[in-house]
Amino acid sequence: MSFSKILIANRGEIACRVIRTARKLGYQTVAVYSDADRDAPHVALADEAVHIGPSPAAESYLKIDAILDAAHKTGADALHPGYGFLSENAAFAQACADAGVVFIGPPASAITAMGDKALAKQRMLEAGVPCAPGYLGADQSDAALSTEAKKLGYPLLVKAVAGGGGRGMRLVRNDAELQQGIEGARREATSAFGDGTLMLERLIDNGRHIEIQVFADAHGNAVYLGERDCTAQRRRQKVIEEAPSPVVSPAMRKSMGEDAVAAALAVGYRGAGTVEFIVDDQLNHYFLEMNTRLQVEHPVTECITGYDLVEWQLQVAAGDVLPAKQEDITLTGHAIEARLYVEDPYSCFAPQTGTVAWWRPQRALHGGVRVDDGIRCGSVVSPFYDPMVAKIIVHGRDRDDAIRRLRAALANTPLLGLKNNGRFLSDLVDHPAFRKAEMTTTLIDQWLEQGEPLLQPPVAIEAAWTVAAVALAMQHGRNPADGWRANSVAAYGFQLQTDDTVRAVRVLPDRHGGVSVTMEGHTTAARVLQFADGVLRLEIERVAQTAIAVFAGADLHLAYAGHSHVFTEVSAFPNADALKDASRARSPVAGKVTQVLVAPGDLVQDGQQLVCVEAMKMEMWLCAESAGTVKAVHARAGDQVESGAVLVELELNTKKDA
Repeated sequence: MSFSKILIANRGEIACRVIRTARKLGYQTVAVYSDADRDAPHVALADEAVHIGPSPAAESYLKIDAILDAAHKTGADALHPGYGFLSENAAFAQACADAGVVFIGPPASAITAMGDKALAKQRMLEAGVPCAPGYLGADQSDAALSTEAKKLGYPLLVKAVAGGGGRGMRLVRNDAELQQGIEGARREATSAFGDGTLMLERLIDNGRHIEIQVFADAHGNAVYLGERDCTAQRRRQKVIEEAPSPVVSPAMRKSMGEDAVAAALAVGYRGAGTVEFIVDDQLNHYFLEMNTRLQVEHPVTECITGYDLVEWQLQVAAGDVLPAKQEDITLTGHAIEARLYVEDPYSCFAPQTGTVAWWRPQRALHGGVRVDDGIRCGSVVSPFYDPMVAKIIVHGRDRDDAIRRLRAALANTPLLGLKNNGRFLSDLVDHPAFRKAEMTTTLIDQWLEQGEPLLQPPVAIEAAWTVAAVALAMQHGRNPADGWRANSVAAYGFQLQTDDTVRAVRVLPDRHGGVSVTMEGHTTAARVLQFADGVLRLEIERVAQTAIAVFAGADLHLAYAGHSHVFTEVSAFPNADALKDASRARSPVAGKVTQVLVAPGDLVQDGQQLVCVEAMKMEMWLCAESAGTVKAVHARAGDQVESGAVLVELELNTKKDA
């Protein structure tokens, strides 16, 4: 099973991560890319790259024939699937084998055995592994699912039997939510995995998500490499992962690890795999599923074990014996991974698209810090793929040390140009619920409903206003290389805005190269020391400080003291079209229209769902912001729409109650 050239059938940060290890070991690498990824970092990093189709994943990264044709063209004799896309597709693994390409993953039979969640749970029940109550039947009619749901009781999860990553999953709390949950899960599963088959599972209240990393070779050996705690989630999507779990004892680790190894051996597993469990508040564990691939969160396991899991994958795929025995595996320190998503945590985690204006992860690369990314300055984040663009991983001597390192790393790696969850991640790991290991898989969603301060938009601190005022004034009256212009006006006044707050600012240069900034009757002295490549060094009241300040059009994207905000100089002649208009329902993101529920002439109520737009594998509903009558509909199911596009026009109901 020897091979010399590896095609990575994936994109983004995981493609870059696999390429680096492969090249370290002397393997040549081949990248594949869609139209949207033509200039992506993974394409430039590989030795060769092959275009495989249009931007939608279904027409590129999910096209088995196109990927195998790329392997044939380049002479790639092995293929690494990464995670997501085709990584857990048994037909793909078999097609690779039939084409004589080594699939760096488990055999197709193992993927089949564990890829169907319902069948996998049935196997676990037969093997005596505890499972949460559920419905695993073949009858997929809405009536059958409704009947079984009532038998199980609420709350429960409607889950796709295929795929993973929280896709095709809906939490249902009562009968009224069931039909919409079934339809949404089925539609999303069909879109993401090509299989709309569903199962039902009783929700374990206040549960923790704990998974075991397993590895097996072709010689009958299998080991577990500790656990990962992935309890911090929103909408069943992992946000923070850590290893080891703060609630798992050595005895519990051994018990869960042995169960996970037994599960892998039972299906003839080979390579890297993860057995996921839900753990209740009494620390009883229940089998959820097995992911037959490398996990997004594998770096935390690498940190505490010292092993490169991709290197292990390549060794096992080449027919080698596992590099370590169970007794050789020890865990050292504590590791945490934060997933950097381009989504707005202060607007229900709505995904974002646009251009990366600033990204310099090397600023955070101190000892114990690792950044896995798939973007660079100028990268365009499209609506076609997952919103995760990078992972910040830290390794400390203990959990508190790791949390401190992570918060510092997040502050030192601001992503500017698109709204993202960087600040939220920093606040989350500092929240008492996280610090005390009291998170549950649904707590963030509960916070969202309850208006938890953590999910309220951060307010710009006073010093940030001063830095922004200086940067904007420099944009108007100064050449950064030459200092303030001699012929600049004595004072410069303007309106400065961030979010919904507007302030009047007056900037006065002095004869010594400094500047005074006056806002709301308070004056602050500042002096610019250096401004180059987006890095602004300045003194504020004689204290030297650093900020990242980059302009994108009229917007100033500022990262300062761990905070990121967008400042704009308010025009004296605002564009009326920019004002909020309830009569024009606009798409919140660039994406694909999946449902249109209204037609011209329909009467709608305030808050009524109008159109569903899917972006980055997430469905978002556009709702009426006032009661009225539908005047026009400008989208059909299947249309690709831009962010801000008017999809529905309403004639508002202006009648007042008597």
